[in-house]
Amino acid sequence: MTVSAKRAPARLALFSAVALTALGAMGGATLAPHYAHAEAPLNPTQMAPVGPASFADLVDRVKGAVVSVKVKLAAPPDEEGARNFGGDDEDPMERFFRRFGQGRGMPGMPGGRPRSGGQALGSGFIISGDGYVVTNNHVVENATDVELVLDGNKTVHAKVIGTDKRTDLALLKITEAGTYPFVQFGSKMPRVGDWVVAVGNPFGLGGTVTAGIVSARGRDIGSGPYDDYLQIDAPVNRGNSGGPTFDATGQVVGVNTAIYSPSGGSVGIGFAIPSEVAKDVIAALKDKGVVSRGYIGVQIQPVTQDIADSLGLKSTKGALVAEAKSGPAAEAGVKSGDVITAVNGSEVEGPRELSRKIAALGPNQLIKLTFMRGGAEKTVEVKLGELPTDKEARANKGVDSPGLSGYGLELAPAANVPGAGKLGVVVADIDPNGVAAQKGLRPGDVILDAAGKTVSTPQDVKDALATARKDGQKAILLRVKSGDGVRYVALSVNAG
Repeated sequence: MTVSAKRAPARLALFSAVALTALGAMGGATLAPHYAHAEAPLNPTQMAPVGPASFADLVDRVKGAVVSVKVKLAAPPDEEGARNFGGDDEDPMERFFRRFGQGRGMPGMPGGRPRSGGQALGSGFIISGDGYVVTNNHVVENATDVELVLDGNKTVHAKVIGTDKRTDLALLKITEAGTYPFVQFGSKMPRVGDWVVAVGNPFGLGGTVTAGIVSARGRDIGSGPYDDYLQIDAPVNRGNSGGPTFDATGQVVGVNTAIYSPSGGSVGIGFAIPSEVAKDVIAALKDKGVVSRGYIGVQIQPVTQDIADSLGLKSTKGALVAEAKSGPAAEAGVKSGDVITAVNGSEVEGPRELSRKIAALGPNQLIKLTFMRGGAEKTVEVKLGELPTDKEARANKGVDSPGLSGYGLELAPAANVPGAGKLGVVVADIDPNGVAAQKGLRPGDVILDAAGKTVSTPQDVKDALATARKDGQKAILLRVKSGDGVRYVALSVNAG
């Protein structure tokens, strides 16, 4: 993924040529070599300022509420061993997103395994005068002891009040009584192009301030079903995890969480959990110590163009129900092959949006679920259940089975999924942090062969893995169809 110094100038030259070509096409003529006939220049007093002259006043107001987080780590559970990426055979895409917390090795994707008995460093910020502190779940995961270094280098202990792995947030409480400086979540989300300031503890260098702009909103980085990140270009690095991103008024608009980094350092692409998500999660953690989310109990996947054509749908919007064996939706009449298009009259673009909408409504809510079946639109009332915890979900997956649970993989016969064809098995759902996802498998992919043999049921894939394991093989080849293309994927036999 690293671009060599020799290749970079070529890319810049190509971009310049394309840009000039586009401008020429737009204007209907080539660019003039001078500006002899240009309009009079704008008066500088008429131009909007490009940015504040200084962030010093803002930083003086907020820096007292930003803390460095030092965590002593317990040995992680054995079941997490399969997520310890970083070996010599690591796929480049497995290095795509690097967490910031130091002392946790160099995980290739969110959820990487911390080192046994080590230490993690991160950032956090105080949100109340009595000492409640926000940080990332991955900073304090497996913590046996948490210390916070306050502005002025005073060290205090903190206890973990609650964590939410799905949004990577955690709430701490300073154990020492006192009144602490604090900051607040913003009530208004920034626009793309707005100035932001990040404060944190990169590489253990506490109290570090960087500035930039909001580069994009609503980013899906593949870390979970509720991805809705702010992308910022304020430089952030390992150790900034859990630290705040402030707007120009000093309110928290994001919680720094991940970076895109081929090298491990900042390249100007960071991701922050937006305050509109964080403040609701933190409020739930403070109230109950956990976050309760709505649940309809179906396995869903994207609607590809092939599926839309086979079902007579006019667009690929919505979420295809791959499996609905049990749960609130099935009890209300939803079946495999239905395409959910709206919740309470609000249109659903795809599976991730459906997951977020249902989760945000919470358990025990009575909702109206709209779906397409046989070319006709239907609406049913569904009483939402409560999304199971991670352990409960692993035990209750309708399509998965023990032989594939270690891969984070849920399969369904292609013959049972409209538009998927009659051959192979469909990836109905996948853990974005799991082994199969790291190898490039995605929801909607169709596994045609496993170890050179055609498959038609999930059991066929399990049998191929078991046979290879018995024969002492390290991996099997899967022949996978994605859209109109077919490729091979090597899958280790020992992860399951």
